Amino acid sequence: MGNWSNILQEINSTKSQFDSVRAKYIKELSNYTNRNVIAYYSAWLSKNGVPNLDISDADMTGFMTAVHNLDCSKGLDLILHTPGGDPAASEAIVNYLRLKFNNDIRVIVPQLAMSAGTMIACSGKEIIMGKQSSLGPIDPQFSGIPAYNIKSEFEEAKDDLIHHPENANYWAIKLQQYPAAFMKTAIDAINLSSELVENWLGSCMFNKTTDSTIIHTIVDSLNEHNSSKVHNRHFSADVCKSFGLKITMMEEDNKLQDAILSVHHAYMLTLSSTPSVKIIENQEGVALISSMA
Repeated sequence: MGNWSNILQEINSTKSQFDSVRAKYIKELSNYTNRNVIAYYSAWLSKNGVPNLDISDADMTGFMTAVHNLDCSKGLDLILHTPGGDPAASEAIVNYLRLKFNNDIRVIVPQLAMSAGTMIACSGKEIIMGKQSSLGPIDPQFSGIPAYNIKSEFEEAKDDLIHHPENANYWAIKLQQYPAAFMKTAIDAINLSSELVENWLGSCMFNKTTDSTIIHTIVDSLNEHNSSKVHNRHFSADVCKSFGLKITMMEEDNKLQDAILSVHHAYMLTLSSTPSVKIIENQEGVALISSMA
């Protein structure tokens, strides 16, 4: 018979059914490709509005945890399911992963990688998508608010006050939701997003010297301000191909497709059925899981 401490240790070390199923399928994917796999999943579709759904600097701890002890010479397949988030945090994550895996990174998008998630997808040497997969405009967000919307609102206020100064009180109340200098922060984020995607495309997926035209076309196509006024517009795999991105269809390899979608369903079920809001996990079952308070 185990004592109290032994039994408690056993309980704490025993994986839940959700953890076991995820571990099974992500390991099967890694075994099939003979590559490392890290899954980055957010619960924004099932728990919209709770904290810690976006990409942030706090995610670096999760990626460092997931990369530790991996054989980085095998490269990385990064599975993304995210609404996006902070471009600066995305930059740090991409720089870290590229250094660890020597730019040998494929990004897999089983369903959605929006905003900064699309940016990260553009940092890989190729993007694996399915007929159900989508990327989105590279419009950064602040707590779920698109940066272009913030910029547009300030510009609307400026224009309205020039012609209707009597509306000053209305705009003062409306804009007080934003911190001081917030518009400058939003504009800086917009500019950084385009700059990062251009640099990443030119240093892995394409050659910045010989492929500059196609790189500029892709950036312009993904840019919210140029391509669409709808922040959550979905770009299918075919549309992404038409932009010029190097897209590999998972349907071209039935075993790969089955392995990817099994992983995806395991993570989506975990996020919808448990308090988890974000999971960063590798094929060895090493994970950082954030949960609702």
